[in-house]
Amino acid sequence: MDKRDASVAIEFPCRYPIKVIGVDEPDFVDRVLRIIRQHAPDLASQDVRTRSSRGERFVAVSVILTAQGEQQLRAINDNLLADANVRMVF
Repeated sequence: MDKRDASVAIEFPCRYPIKVIGVDEPDFVDRVLRIIRQHAPDLASQDVRTRSSRGERFVAVSVILTAQGEQQLRAINDNLLADANVRMVF
């Protein structure tokens, strides 16, 4: 099989990483986690990592959640991007 022709399908449920970068303000991480937990209530604290930028102006929140489906991931992405302090979700 030619690798260029292969499409990768995600099989759900699966472990799925999400990284959110936003303005580092006191409640930013809590807001991000609240949004994600609305759609993935089983998110465990050991699956969450945070890291401040060098100048501490921004913070990255990385999570690994058990994704149940594409609709769930779209809803998380849309809700995160609706937060005015979120700069990127990937």
